[in-house]
Amino acid sequence: MFSWVSKDARRKKEPELFQTVSEGLRQLYAQKLLPLEEHYRFHEFHSPALEDADFDNKPMVLLVGQYSTGKTTFIRHLIEQDFPGMRIGPEPTTDSFIAVMHGPTEGVVPGNALVVDPRRPFRKLNAFGNAFLNRFMCAQLPNPVLDSISIIDTPGILSGEKQRISRGYDFAAVLEWFAERVDRIILLFDAHKLDISDEFSEVIKALKNHEDKIRVVLNKADQIETQQLMRVYGALMWSLGKIINTPEVVRVYIGSFWSHPLLIPDNRKLFEAEEQDLFKDIQSLPRNAALRKLNDLIKRARLAKVHAYIISSLKKEMPNVFGKESKKKELVNNLGEIYQKIEREHQISPGDFPSLRKMQELLQTQDFSKFQALKPKLLDTVDDMLANDIARLMVMVRQEESLMPSQAVKGGAFEGTMNGPFGHGYGEGAGEGIDDVEWVVGKDKPTYDEIFYTLSPVNGKITGANAKKEMVKSKLPNTVLGKIWKLADVDKDGLLDDEEFALANHLIKVKLEGHELPADLPPHLIPPSKRRHE
Repeated sequence: MFSWVSKDARRKKEPELFQTVSEGLRQLYAQKLLPLEEHYRFHEFHSPALEDADFDNKPMVLLVGQYSTGKTTFIRHLIEQDFPGMRIGPEPTTDSFIAVMHGPTEGVVPGNALVVDPRRPFRKLNAFGNAFLNRFMCAQLPNPVLDSISIIDTPGILSGEKQRISRGYDFAAVLEWFAERVDRIILLFDAHKLDISDEFSEVIKALKNHEDKIRVVLNKADQIETQQLMRVYGALMWSLGKIINTPEVVRVYIGSFWSHPLLIPDNRKLFEAEEQDLFKDIQSLPRNAALRKLNDLIKRARLAKVHAYIISSLKKEMPNVFGKESKKKELVNNLGEIYQKIEREHQISPGDFPSLRKMQELLQTQDFSKFQALKPKLLDTVDDMLANDIARLMVMVRQEESLMPSQAVKGGAFEGTMNGPFGHGYGEGAGEGIDDVEWVVGKDKPTYDEIFYTLSPVNGKITGANAKKEMVKSKLPNTVLGKIWKLADVDKDGLLDDEEFALANHLIKVKLEGHELPADLPPHLIPPSKRRHE
């Protein structure tokens, strides 16, 4: 038996073992996907090669919006301190991309120094040249929020052709580069000016393949009345619907993300609930970071495979000697037909193909004679990675998540409403009466007692059947009433006494008022006569 055959067979029988998900992704990329990308010049068309820092970096949040929508103030609100290079004002103040990251001391690292640091995931931004690098910097500071995430502040998006040209670099392309690598993209809108400029529309379209990462914040919402806010929200959804072409409705968080008093406090409870939802979304990023990197690698592998089929098809069609230039023009013009042919031959979804117009533009400057023919072994390696290695990493992702269930963003604004009386929902719903000496259900108990004694109690208790007749009058579904019964039947004897019946009615009221039921009965809701047995 030849040695190379036995080695190959051994490799198939004994798959590679990885210590962590990020290490596994790094190895799979370098050994299985990168050779395909290099062979078919993927990096010249789509995205630069990934580096170690791309697999090891903390989750990143990218803030995008027109000028004066509160992007920098939003970061200030999250971390609860100023950061180097920060400027806030009603005019276009932030004119640079600022990566706000954790560091031992406060300071600024300029763009040119930043892109040569192998520990930072920004080395490939070098391709955008000095016009961009002079407008890029890292603000580092020791802040507990930045222990878990990094935040990218971006220049305010302007309207008008003059401003777009004067940037000196491709703003949409830079944002697309970041979008590919970040974990969350937050689009900020000012409730007073919803117009989406041409450049902003172009930017949102550049984020087309990353809709799953996009969240929208309607900021400064405390400055308008409830009726106006409803109209503004509707107008925003209508505007976004024309640009973000997805069947799902994008998630919009409404509020005022700064530490100033609310101008119009009517919607305070709405703003608190929305802020909590957004905070939970951001806090989940460290836990889901490995899964996001895995997902992005799968997306990249699928695109690299399609790209290989496109390049090899173009190579196959090219003549060996004469008429190369005219054939190249013909192939570029008929690229749509080549797409359809590849789609049929290899059963590839149309959604996996790169933008036709963009691909045609890129192909204009390429030398087709340098393209490579189809090499099935490279594609088989990537298929094997997708079919087997990724499945094993998925199992590891779940294992890693279970080992660090408490991993979440801490510090800054995230601590403000975690515990104590200003925690979201404290003293409301099932939490009502949590600090009272008296049993909170007691104040309505006389009313519930009147109903209780009409239900034929025996030895001071009513049966489940009699309780059901009264409880179904609430029109709540049986699944909810069943949960209320379990919570109210404190001594688990299948009967309700007057206190348990009052408790059941109190929980029905909690649910009818739109609050969630607790998983277990809180201590302050346990009937006084049952507390002695606790």
